[in-house]
Amino acid sequence: MQKLIVSLVGNSRRHAFVVLACYVVLLVLGLGYARSHLGIDTNTDHLFASSLPWRQEQMVFDKAFPQFNDLIVAVVHDATPEGADATAKALADRITADKTHFKDVSRPGTGRFYRRDGLLLLPADQLAALLNSIVTAQPFLGQLSADPSAAGLFKALDLMAVGVGAGQANLAPYAAQLKSFQAAIEQAASGNPKPISWQALLTPGVAAEQGDVRFVLIHPVLDHGTLQPGGAATAALRHISASLPSVRSGEATVNYTGQIPLSDEQFASLTQGLVLGLVISVALITLWLILAVRSWRMIVPILATLIVGLLLTVSFAALAIGTLNLISVAFAILFVGLAVDFAIQFCVRLRDVRTRIADPALAMIEAANEAGTQIALASVATACGFLAFVPTSFVGVAELGEIAGIGMLIAFVCTITILPALLALTQPRGEPERIGFPLGDRADGAVKRHGKAVLAGFGVLAIAGVVSVATIHFDANPLDTQNPNTEAMRTLKSMLGKSVTNPFYINALAPNVTAAKALAARFDKRPEVAQVISGATFVPTNQTAKLAMIAQTQQILAPSLSGGTPPPVTAARLREAAAKAAGEIAAIAAKLPKTSPLLGIGEALDRLKTASDARLLAANAALVKYLPGELARLNDALSAQRITLANLPPDLKQDWFLPDGQVRLQIIPTAAAQTSAGLWKFVAAAQTIVPVLAGPAATTVATAKTILGAFREAATLGAIAIAIILMIFLRSVRDSALVVATLALSALLTALFARLADMQLDYANIIALPLLLGVGVSFNVYFVMNWRDGMRNLLGSATARAVLFSALTTGTAFGSLAASHDRGTASLGTLLLLSLAAVLIATFIFLPALLSVLPRRTATRATDEP
Repeated sequence: MQKLIVSLVGNSRRHAFVVLACYVVLLVLGLGYARSHLGIDTNTDHLFASSLPWRQEQMVFDKAFPQFNDLIVAVVHDATPEGADATAKALADRITADKTHFKDVSRPGTGRFYRRDGLLLLPADQLAALLNSIVTAQPFLGQLSADPSAAGLFKALDLMAVGVGAGQANLAPYAAQLKSFQAAIEQAASGNPKPISWQALLTPGVAAEQGDVRFVLIHPVLDHGTLQPGGAATAALRHISASLPSVRSGEATVNYTGQIPLSDEQFASLTQGLVLGLVISVALITLWLILAVRSWRMIVPILATLIVGLLLTVSFAALAIGTLNLISVAFAILFVGLAVDFAIQFCVRLRDVRTRIADPALAMIEAANEAGTQIALASVATACGFLAFVPTSFVGVAELGEIAGIGMLIAFVCTITILPALLALTQPRGEPERIGFPLGDRADGAVKRHGKAVLAGFGVLAIAGVVSVATIHFDANPLDTQNPNTEAMRTLKSMLGKSVTNPFYINALAPNVTAAKALAARFDKRPEVAQVISGATFVPTNQTAKLAMIAQTQQILAPSLSGGTPPPVTAARLREAAAKAAGEIAAIAAKLPKTSPLLGIGEALDRLKTASDARLLAANAALVKYLPGELARLNDALSAQRITLANLPPDLKQDWFLPDGQVRLQIIPTAAAQTSAGLWKFVAAAQTIVPVLAGPAATTVATAKTILGAFREAATLGAIAIAIILMIFLRSVRDSALVVATLALSALLTALFARLADMQLDYANIIALPLLLGVGVSFNVYFVMNWRDGMRNLLGSATARAVLFSALTTGTAFGSLAASHDRGTASLGTLLLLSLAAVLIATFIFLPALLSVLPRRTATRATDEP
């Protein structure tokens, strides 16, 4: 190996122009191929092998229910359910008209089925309570049906006051409604009228279940040729939303989330500030190179070698894989941070040799003789750290490992070929004095004097590291690696508070309706489960009894809801009704508790009776804006018909049933499952019933298990490969053990630093740990090989200078990752920085102390440095 490296360096120097010409040809061919064949895969599902059982189950669901894939979810908020419905409908209508940006749109929970037969879906006891409250309000409803205006409302309140005065009315059942009327009428009297929710007043149980949020599910037209395939559609959605009258007036808001915007925003976070970060990184790396080699004649060749290696690695990625994913795009930063070490080591060693050998050609041969094998070992060991991921099922990191691992080997080949050729052209000058650190000699002496004490201190740190490894947490939630300040993430987080909008649910399939009911009953018994919805839910039980209750209520209310032609709405009639109601309430004020809402209503009506015509008409428009629609909806709901599988709406069947009769179940967790630990517990409980599941909760936990398994597999493979390589290169169990021991300490220190920094492991940053193997070996090997070759003062050597500046350049590249707007990438960069600090501490303090207390073997080559 050493002879081959020396021969390649010598020939590259002698035939510099031929070498450069060959590289130019390679670059032209490689970049030409990459331009037409290298793409970006924005689909996060492809980060994991399709052969995994949970991936296969999810793919079955995705194929069976494609309407739930590739969605933008618009979330409409309004102060009232009716307002949310109206805004959602207006939004859906506008989206339907835009065929350029959108394929289709749907509004779940709407349509004739829910409007007419929705009451049958309620439990019998809840339905009975609701119908009783409606019947109790019959006199009130009759007045409103006959006159659906503010005058009719005031008349109803007037009659209520008369009933209280006669001792025939009990206001207790109407306390909530009266408080709502009080707030609305007071706002209207103050000139700030707000629409009142009649749905919440007339059917409070149904309104509370639905809430004031409505969802609009949108399938956008995607442009897969961009980093944000749904970017144009999302922009169109924002424009349409902003143009809606209710949004412009501030009554409603429209936010969005879903797989498409979440994926788009993650790629936007990755690319945001990328150019600036690269520029700053290159500037800082150049600064470190100036301090390391102090000559443009070496800096330019180093940077050129780095760029050539990076471009050739890009060409390899295009040839071997063809696409970059969310994780593998980080290979460029990792390459720059790690590959520059090889060129720095060679050039710093060349500078050191030039202090002894004046002839440039002979000096370069000697530098290759001294450093070539060490750099080769470092590059192969670093490559192993990356390549260890290739056999794993974590495809995203496996592809990163393949690209970056081969990139390390490409960087080594560039270091011993194109770098000598470029150095032959720039002709660096000789060095007048020794290369190293003046303070390094003192540090060497201190380490030798206190070697045992230093090792004892590191023993304590190692124990703390073991404790940190045992207690460090793994965050399974992939959302925690994304920027929390983006629109899609803020919207998603706002949905976590309620079980019905919690995005972490589970999907399961039952063979038929009977099996679905039995399975739902089993899930319902679990304390981790808040609710189970299935296709069977929409064919409710006890329909005969429910229909009878509804029919009886319809008979009772029929005269009240028959309506007729209402009288015209005029300011004069509104004023008269307000004045009469205010007078009736004032007459019974003494009979009312001081906290009675009716007193506040009377005071507000007293102000309204003297208000301007415009204020009265504005009050009317707000108070009864949604009343006619709610009365019509109530009429429809009291005309319910028996639900069967045959008469279910086609769109509902499509969402819950497969053509072969299988039924989808959606298992919704309690609020406790919003935490990482709660999510694992929820999925584990569900798997005791159905072992293989689909849905966001199941895939999140399965993803975490796959990542942890990939990490263990990669760490094991990497450690074994590096141990074998060390034995092949060093041919000594003891010397190999020295490197491994230092590496193990680096890992424990990394865990300790991460624990002190309150960091959690996640699917993005966990890949830093196996990479630590390669980085740690590359630094430790230099010291161990120099030590066994007879070098006494390791910290004052040219090698130590090269390692330090290599670490600074590597840290700069990792720092650019830590500054990323993407939280996952930033956490990876931070953990890489912590691991780099751990490696430096272990290499510069622990390893010299360990070597100082060990007996030295006979040097294989006399290269001692004073």
